[in-house]
Amino acid sequence: MIIPLEQLSDDTLSAIIENFVLREGTEYGSTDVSLDEKITQVRQQLKQGTALLVYSELHETVNILPKDQFIEGSEEHEENS
Repeated sequence: MIIPLEQLSDDTLSAIIENFVLREGTEYGSTDVSLDEKITQVRQQLKQGTALLVYSELHETVNILPKDQFIEGSEEHEENS
């Protein structure tokens, strides 16, 4: 289930993004990118709609996924149902 960003307080969204960035260890190549910059980049992706905030009822977790990955996963789930 996609969680609309406007349903979350800014503090809650910031905590989710920070947790995601720390957990994912995203690869930024040879350039050092600060935690604040990574958080800003993920926040921008969420606002632009290229990434989605997703709640998994099965796992009872919240995650951030690229929009394309979420759509592909949804299509595969529908095909297997």
